[in-house]
Amino acid sequence: MNVEGKRVTVMGLGQFGGGLGVVKWLCKHGAKVLVTDLADQELLKDSLDELRNEDDITFVIGEHRQCDFTEVDLVIANPAVQQPWNNQYLNAAWNAGVQVSTEIEITTSLLDRNQTIGVTGTCGKSTTSSLIAAALLESGITTHLGGNIGGSLLDVIDSIHQEDAIVLELSSAMLWWLNKSGGWSPHIAVLTTIEENHIDWHGSIEEYKKCKKYIFKYQKDGDIALTQDQDASFANLQLIGKHNERNAAVAFLAAIAANAKPEKARKGIQKYTGLPHRLQKIGTRCYNDSKSTTPQATKLAIDSFSNAESLHVIVGGYDKQIDVSLIAHQANRVKGMYAIGETGDMIASLSESEVLVCSTLEKAFALAESAMEEGDVLLLSPGCASWDQFENYEKRGEAFCALVRNSTSLLQDQ
Repeated sequence: MNVEGKRVTVMGLGQFGGGLGVVKWLCKHGAKVLVTDLADQELLKDSLDELRNEDDITFVIGEHRQCDFTEVDLVIANPAVQQPWNNQYLNAAWNAGVQVSTEIEITTSLLDRNQTIGVTGTCGKSTTSSLIAAALLESGITTHLGGNIGGSLLDVIDSIHQEDAIVLELSSAMLWWLNKSGGWSPHIAVLTTIEENHIDWHGSIEEYKKCKKYIFKYQKDGDIALTQDQDASFANLQLIGKHNERNAAVAFLAAIAANAKPEKARKGIQKYTGLPHRLQKIGTRCYNDSKSTTPQATKLAIDSFSNAESLHVIVGGYDKQIDVSLIAHQANRVKGMYAIGETGDMIASLSESEVLVCSTLEKAFALAESAMEEGDVLLLSPGCASWDQFENYEKRGEAFCALVRNSTSLLQDQ
């Protein structure tokens, strides 16, 4: 894509690096960039500070203006923008004949798809992507990990060599945009699970499932399509939970397909200790699973413990308009359940066992801490997004970790 001298609007700078990466790439290649975001300057401070020294950037923060979408050559949309087909500004751009693209479309257009492993799924895509990268790196293959997992590969695109491997975590929103732009699938495509999620973005579960399956849609003869085996196992993992054995098994197959050496790949997967906020052990009695943003993820987290009757679980959060009854049904398996956020009352009303509605994470933590006895475990596994009370799941997980580390009673057991 040639952007030299073109007027480009970036819609949604965001906080996870994708918007920042594409703005830097556009500036490097001579575009005249306007960044517009509905968030306030304080929320975007870190990203804005990184761009202050770039030339040819205009900032419109706290609002969108229709002229910024119709009187330009190109619009770059953030995939976080829900139901883009209904968005007034994107529709204005399309109606004006302005091309609308995304960071992931630009990235994939610059990559050799034969070097690329793409991973999607409702649960496990970040862990599976990271396990694949660990297996490849242990095999001595230079590996670049990007996409939805954070950051932008546009920052390093010029340093990717022909013999390198690229692992892309792809969200359902990214896959929607890739399909709309003409279609793209990786050489090796991995689908972990599909459960109800992101109805607020897609409008229906049917559309969500369709987008997940786009990862295979444009594959060619000789490409490789992998799905998770629900009966798979994998020995000697650092990660806990049967679901992580399934993640490891499909990651192993993907790595072998990308020319990793089997014994090296197995060793890399077995050495991998996990990502923050995904059943992350804090001290000896607490687990931060803030990345759990679907009901199925909460169930999988509880399933990871051999003695669920010793668990105190904090659940709930932003209402994505999905069925949370699976979370509610877990209450009869655990010692205590504490519900927070927009979905707290709903989870409690759907449960046949007692669920304490606590509104905030701090209140839920205090009640759980006071109820814990010797041998009990505290688990944050919300099963819901964080956006009602936190900027993102990372901030929610960090808040939980801070509460644990400031707890006199829990610190005594560390």
